[in-house]
Amino acid sequence: MQTDRHARAGKAASAASPADPLTGRLLDGRYRVGRRIARGGMASVYEATDTRLDRTVAVKVMHPGLGDDDEFAARFVREAHAAARLSHPNVVAVFDQGNDDGVVFLAMEMVVGHTLRDTISQESPMSPARAIALLEPVLAALATAHRAGLVHRDVKPENVLIAEDGRIKVADFGLAKAVSADTQHTATGGVLIGTLSYLAPELVVEGRADERADVYAAGVVLFELLTGRKPHEGESPIQVAWKHVHEDVPAPSSLVPGIPAYVDALVARATARDRGQRPADAGVLLHHVRRVSLALADGLSEDADLTEDLRPRPVPESEQTRVVPLLPGGAGAEEATAPFAVLAPSDLASPEPSARASSGSTEAAGTDLTTRVPMLDGPDGPKDHDEPEGAAGPAEPGRRPRRSRRGPLLLVLALVLAVAVGGGAYWFGWARYTHVPAVISLSESAATDRLEAAGLDVEAGDPAYSETVPKGEVIDTDPGAGERILDGGAVTLTVSLGPERYQLPRLTGTPRAQAEERLTEIKASVGRTTERWSEKIPEGAVIRTVPAAGKILAPGANVELVVSKGRRPIPVGKWVGEDLDDAEAALEKRGLRAEVEEERFSDDVPEGVVISQSPREGTLFRDDAVSFVVSKGPEMVEIPGGLRGSGVEEAIAKLEAAGFKVKTEESALYVGLRYVVGVSPGSGKSAPKGSTVTLSLV
Repeated sequence: MQTDRHARAGKAASAASPADPLTGRLLDGRYRVGRRIARGGMASVYEATDTRLDRTVAVKVMHPGLGDDDEFAARFVREAHAAARLSHPNVVAVFDQGNDDGVVFLAMEMVVGHTLRDTISQESPMSPARAIALLEPVLAALATAHRAGLVHRDVKPENVLIAEDGRIKVADFGLAKAVSADTQHTATGGVLIGTLSYLAPELVVEGRADERADVYAAGVVLFELLTGRKPHEGESPIQVAWKHVHEDVPAPSSLVPGIPAYVDALVARATARDRGQRPADAGVLLHHVRRVSLALADGLSEDADLTEDLRPRPVPESEQTRVVPLLPGGAGAEEATAPFAVLAPSDLASPEPSARASSGSTEAAGTDLTTRVPMLDGPDGPKDHDEPEGAAGPAEPGRRPRRSRRGPLLLVLALVLAVAVGGGAYWFGWARYTHVPAVISLSESAATDRLEAAGLDVEAGDPAYSETVPKGEVIDTDPGAGERILDGGAVTLTVSLGPERYQLPRLTGTPRAQAEERLTEIKASVGRTTERWSEKIPEGAVIRTVPAAGKILAPGANVELVVSKGRRPIPVGKWVGEDLDDAEAALEKRGLRAEVEEERFSDDVPEGVVISQSPREGTLFRDDAVSFVVSKGPEMVEIPGGLRGSGVEEAIAKLEAAGFKVKTEESALYVGLRYVVGVSPGSGKSAPKGSTVTLSLV
């Protein structure tokens, strides 16, 4: 449940008076009751602490008197169990129920926030898109309940809670049924629980509720969201109930101009007085609401096809049932929960304007009570057919009346013809038709069983993806739920494939154009494209995607591409005249290799220094090689031996043969003999080839 921190804050505070006998009481040895936060027609809601699990819960306590009846208590437990089985994010969770010395209570989820009534007070009239957004989670909750066979029976803004974080939850499933189940169909003493402004006509007339009563109430809530007012208002409850039975809910656009016609049609379909015209359950209405939501999101001010599809089909006057009030007049203001007397048809043989029915101490005179009566032949009642038209008056005395055989014969023929024509018209126009059962959100097999049980054939249509309907369940039928179809006709099922999702393929190494085509095939959008150098991926091909391959994507998801610019070019640099070791280190750092192509003697270039390179400039790619010619320095030659004591010509010849240049000089002892007495550098030593060797002569 919820705490209202807005319009009813003051009321809640005053309600939490210490004089409340329940405040501070420990229910069922577990729930410590705190302040009262709300009070309704059947129960009060308290904030409480679950002492076993140490959590805050809302405890709804039935008003004194309701829990005194053992039969009611048992029924209340059954309905609580049914509500507890509902598991949906838009349903207020029921945790526990109990009966503590006559105090019948429910322990349920605490929803801190406000009610839809507060939102209507503050925002209505609101835009159709906003109204649909608020109604959609309500219908999702009701659809879950309807699939579980549970009817809410009291759908109204006060039972729709909006948490502070925006979550919308529906409360009080099954509570109205628990209160009224034993008297729904009784002729006297019957009690109809519900709020007048949201009661479906059949509840007023027959006292019976099915899923379509919840659909009607949801349509009224939508009308109120769109217009800020209730569709039927009156000075007394009977006037409001009379309008529900006899007057259609007006088009919202008649009060708020500018509302699209297909939104008017949606409201009219949901609030059709003939329940056969309404969606079969909240799941079908939710489907229609989502179609309207898509049209609103597309900005459509008009959609003739959607409007025509949603608009209720007119019912011929001959097929309508005339409804008249049993208890006209009445007084009393509308309350959140209003009792009604429900009269069975057997009690209506001679209705009188002053007829009364009671339930306990409740007098029915001030309530809205209607029922169905046969349509009369004319304003003055049935005609007397005992005397044929055109009778001549009393027979003359003593004269036998003359009987005409032609008149009765013609009358019989006319009656036979009328019956034949009427029967044929009835057969061809109505009797041979049936209505398509609601099967949306059922599994394909369950839907097939339901349709075949109704005497219809089933055809499989093309499956379709759905973001809301699980895989294998029915999304749509053709014809739609509630529409007329010939007995034995075929209904085409559209089964959900589940959410439309695609796995992102591996695109590494794929050319960019081809990669974009593959993304289009999975309905993905090509986002930002970034180029990067790559040593492995060819230029123009995809290096990687963001997100990575294998990611599951919804249609329209953006995929970024990283595309190769090819191999990164690396500048070679100029290394002639540089030490080979320095060149090798620099090139390795760049990702290139240095290769020594040749080592060459050089008298001009020192040993280990680069004489030449290939290529001499430009760029290479990673792991490519730069070839070098490296100097070994000058070539060293050993100076021949045996030069001392030899003649100068012989010594010069040997040195020149070894590649040296020769220089002669006279020693200090020179006497003109011209013999060698000294060699510099000395014999046996090495000197660069081509260098000069000096000979000393004597």
